[in-house]
Amino acid sequence: MRLTEFWTRLEHTLGPAYAHSWAADHVLAGLDGQTVEQAIAGGEETVTVWRAVHAELGLHARER
Repeated sequence: MRLTEFWTRLEHTLGPAYAHSWAADHVLAGLDGQTVEQAIAGGEETVTVWRAVHAELGLHARER
């Protein structure tokens, strides 16, 4: 998954105003206690980050 697609999905899910704030502040257990931004900056694959977001938010399977 490209980074632009990741952000598009997150903005669609949380809204454009909240998505980036949430990504900067919310710690995800599925990312070993990192935020989305920390995981991406650390080189984690965006598909892995999206899967952790998907699980954290309890999104429908079609959004995976």
